[in-house]
Amino acid sequence: MSNPAVSPETEAAGRDQLVPLYRVVLLDDNDHTYDYVIEMLQHIFIFTLDQAYRHAEEVDRRGRTVLITCELAEAEFAKGQIHAYGRDWRLDRSQGSMSAVVEPAQ
Repeated sequence: MSNPAVSPETEAAGRDQLVPLYRVVLLDDNDHTYDYVIEMLQHIFIFTLDQAYRHAEEVDRRGRTVLITCELAEAEFAKGQIHAYGRDWRLDRSQGSMSAVVEPAQ
């Protein structure tokens, strides 16, 4: 039995607010150049040059940078895109993509 005091729109809005959010976090390594990071972030996340550069600086300085906050399916997809991007052709020692993790946004 539905509650006549609550409209269907209110019930739907309440459910939407309960969806947990997750962060996609790019992790630093020494096998990728700033150019690679900037290029990858612009390609995958459609970041501007300035946004991508700021993330490249942060991952280099702090060892990690939060790229986006979203629902779990989107976060896992974004992480997969990072892991599939490939090696940095600018460095011979680069053997594969950068690493990223998904963590609760709490």
